[in-house]
Amino acid sequence: MLNPNRSAANQNLFFATMAFAVAFANWGIISGLAPLLKKELGLSVTQASVMIAIPVLLGSIGRIPLGLLTDRYGGRLVFSILLIFTIVPATALFFNHSYPSLLCWGFLMGLAGTSFAVGVAFVSGWYPPSQQGTTLGIYGAGNIGQSVAVFGGPVLAARIGIPATFLVFSAVAVVWGLVFAFGATNAKPPSKSKSLAENIHVLKTEKLAWVLSVFYALTFGGFVALSIYLPTLYKEVFGLAPADAGAKTALFVLVATLTRPVGGILSDRLGGQKLLLYVFVGIAATSWLMATSSIWLFTIGVMCCAVLFGLGNGGVFKLVPQYFPQQTGSVTGLVGAAGGLGGFFPPIVLGICRDATGSYALGFGLLIVFALSCTGVLVQTFLRSPAKLS
Repeated sequence: MLNPNRSAANQNLFFATMAFAVAFANWGIISGLAPLLKKELGLSVTQASVMIAIPVLLGSIGRIPLGLLTDRYGGRLVFSILLIFTIVPATALFFNHSYPSLLCWGFLMGLAGTSFAVGVAFVSGWYPPSQQGTTLGIYGAGNIGQSVAVFGGPVLAARIGIPATFLVFSAVAVVWGLVFAFGATNAKPPSKSKSLAENIHVLKTEKLAWVLSVFYALTFGGFVALSIYLPTLYKEVFGLAPADAGAKTALFVLVATLTRPVGGILSDRLGGQKLLLYVFVGIAATSWLMATSSIWLFTIGVMCCAVLFGLGNGGVFKLVPQYFPQQTGSVTGLVGAAGGLGGFFPPIVLGICRDATGSYALGFGLLIVFALSCTGVLVQTFLRSPAKLS
């Protein structure tokens, strides 16, 4: 039953959005510091790409079990533990940030990236379906934490050093984890009516959950891939200083973050399926700009994709609680995992393309192909079946 107390709902939305932002800042801190780490450790492009992608791996696959646990035990408990846990890898990196250590502890730092699945299940319980596109779009604005990491990370590291920067970001997460534990409230007691096995069965049998996963692999995966790899692209291709590259990346993250709530609002009005059609076509039409050698055309392409990724993210998560109201956390975990994995592979592929061909163009060509493929799947799944339209 939805809680009629709108004030309590908005308060918990605030708590969750801030928690998501703090978690995402920790998830993105290694990518924010990547240009500095690459120089200090003497890494190749491929090595740096792997280092950047490693936190994304656990942040992706971990969304499935964290979503299941949230459906079972409630978002307040799971989110609080998740935030407080960040102190473990951060402390380890404070004492040793060698390349092997970054791969090992960066993997565990990736657990912060599972926060999205936790928060969607937590927030959606407070609002009716007619408002969930807008509400989850607002919650998704917590993506701004990635911008804080890529812009604020290098600035802070220049003042206090790389090791201490890890600790500062984690300390904020620990504090907010305690605030969330004592201040947030679940919309209803965690349901024990469905076992973990029953929720897992939904993931195995519902084809639509997998279709939405593919879509999110494009929209959120594209967002993650660019937000963690743009500092490297701007430095390697256009020779920008780390602070300048971080500022441009922060702008990308900010634009994508601000357009995500707009995507939710438009989805409530137009239907998430129709919005996603426009988004996929737009991504295919503008991604080629990022394959050019002009920094102006490249940046225009990046900003176009920021808008489209943000709108698309809001569109996908209008559909998740709409089609799976009883398994929102579980399905969010699956969809979120696909989105995260969609951000894991592109940095590695781009690094390999650069080392092999001297250019990143092939990687952006693959993005166009993926967007066109998603367009075909969308038309086949939704637009040729009017009964499924919202």
